Amino acid sequence: MEEEPNHQIRIPLLSKDCKKDEDYCTYRSSTSSPPSKSESVSQSPVEQVALTVPTTDDPSLPVLTFRMWVLGILSCTLLSFLNQFFWYRTEPLLITAISAQIAVVPLGQLMASKLTDRLFFQGTRLEFTMNPGPFNVKEHVLITIFANSGAGMVYAIHLVTVVKVFYKNNIGFFVSVVVIVTTQVMGFGWAGFFRRFLVEPAAMWWPSNLVQVSLFRALHEKEKRRRGGLTRTQFFLIAFICSFAYYVFPGYLFQVLTSFSWICWIFPKSILAQQLGSGLYGLGVGAIGLDWSTVSSYIGSPLVSPWFATANIAAGYFIFMFILTPIFYWLNIYKAKTFPIFSRNLFKSNGQTYNIPAIIDSNFHIDMVAYEKEGPLYLSVSYAITNGAGFASLAALIVHVALFHGRELREQSRSSFQEKTIDIHTKLMRGYKQVPEWWFMVILLPSIAASLFACQKFNDQLQLPWWGLLLACAIGFFFTLPMGIITAITNQAPPLTTITQYIIGYIYPGYPVANMLFRVYGSISTVQAITFLHDFKLGHYMKIPPRTMFMAQGSSREGKKAKRRVDTHSVLSDCLHLQLCLLCIPWLSLPNANLPPLDMLDIPQINSGPTTWVGSIWTWNWYYWARLVHNLLLPRKPTCESMVCHCQCCRDISFSCLLQHPYFFG
Repeated sequence: MEEEPNHQIRIPLLSKDCKKDEDYCTYRSSTSSPPSKSESVSQSPVEQVALTVPTTDDPSLPVLTFRMWVLGILSCTLLSFLNQFFWYRTEPLLITAISAQIAVVPLGQLMASKLTDRLFFQGTRLEFTMNPGPFNVKEHVLITIFANSGAGMVYAIHLVTVVKVFYKNNIGFFVSVVVIVTTQVMGFGWAGFFRRFLVEPAAMWWPSNLVQVSLFRALHEKEKRRRGGLTRTQFFLIAFICSFAYYVFPGYLFQVLTSFSWICWIFPKSILAQQLGSGLYGLGVGAIGLDWSTVSSYIGSPLVSPWFATANIAAGYFIFMFILTPIFYWLNIYKAKTFPIFSRNLFKSNGQTYNIPAIIDSNFHIDMVAYEKEGPLYLSVSYAITNGAGFASLAALIVHVALFHGRELREQSRSSFQEKTIDIHTKLMRGYKQVPEWWFMVILLPSIAASLFACQKFNDQLQLPWWGLLLACAIGFFFTLPMGIITAITNQAPPLTTITQYIIGYIYPGYPVANMLFRVYGSISTVQAITFLHDFKLGHYMKIPPRTMFMAQGSSREGKKAKRRVDTHSVLSDCLHLQLCLLCIPWLSLPNANLPPLDMLDIPQINSGPTTWVGSIWTWNWYYWARLVHNLLLPRKPTCESMVCHCQCCRDISFSCLLQHPYFFG
């Protein structure tokens, strides 16, 4: 029979290991004491968390080990390069941290069996060993957090790429580094402010973390196999081998399985069939993707998100793409039939592709004379509806959070949250020393100062004035909390890019690079903050000391014996990620028979213009089109299409706000 899991809090006796790490020394006194009268401990109210996350902790496990540093840096390095490389595909191939989470297990166990356990610098404060014992789960968690940092894309890289490829100009290397690093670090600062709202509360359960927690338990916990059944590890290995073997079919043998449209297959010469059935250039009605990279390219794995979130996404997609888009197109509203039904390209009024370089001068400014000559920009109907949906989702986000979570947020901001019922995981984590908020301020303020310096000193390259940067920071800070709440509950978040592009497009039109930079600081810093909060919650579930999560090594001040932790874990792994991403774009063009030449402008699919990109897997031009739409189309009041789009956005915002009320009052 299978052993029943132990749900008791394990508190080991005081040991000399605890004396070496003051983070653990306070654990015993706080966790061994019973809850106060105003504070009761309970299991997590979220059923999925209660069934998945262990309710035990062992503070004696070593965390900051030699194995953790080696495997963590290796994981971050590989995932940074590979994901940034494949992000330029039409359907990005995302290699998640779960891949590294699996791969490092045999490597960690090999290092545990082969490395020496000799003590170096014995008897000194620098004493350490390369092999403190068996490879444990807390080491594994920190390695995975390193991999999480490397698995995400650095969106600020797109700014550098677009300027070079589309505008045929360059942003200096130093300026690029400042923009990219400060964007990431700024998100880390936002995360520090909202930990109490998005990490400690049990209701903020972050569904995607449960997948990793389940995998950690399967790989590290010992269990007895039932007669005629399988252990979790055995089941995982079988599923892993089967998925690896299956990818041979869509990846190599039958690539049509990546996106198969039976409508287009039956009617290969019908334009209507292509518009309806094509998964790449049409509405995708009846199209089937049997390649997992196709299924999870943009919204992640559907197996991770809760059912209600996936159902809402499916319903919204059906309404917007299968009902509204065909109606607008076949009724030829605003000349919709002149353009493809599904495209992110920009067009002239006659349906030809817009000649963007013709209206951009050497200083990245809009040449209004050339713009009047070329004529107004036009969008495909699907792209226009997508932009409207972006505004609607953000309005619904704010109203939903205010109605359904406003009371809890007010209580937590008054610190009354600590006087109410807490779950067992928060109780266990309170035994460790917490990270003070001023540590995050020390990281955040210099990054804002460096960003202001770059915008003022190199304004000829970045175009964004100082007030624009501060406005972008304010927007990013404001939206971090509501977007974090939705992500923590549904594993999905509406994009913030549309509103940031729209705002700066109206306030500061005619500066496309400024628009891109405003978007990076206003929306991508929020995305980075949510990524950091996601990792904090994973450490919360796996009982990783908060200061160890934030910290990679200890340091001491001269002339003082008191030791203090300086947390650089997330920052270090993120900086390593940035360095690899900066090296990724030039590597895209190494001289090789199967690779493009050294200069990415020599890549035929990129330099030949958007009309030759049909069929190429490297069509990442959407980032470029979006900037131009919000700098040219929306701010130009003489064009009827701009006003129509503006009014449509206002209607979408109002309608989405009203939709929240029946659910709240019902």
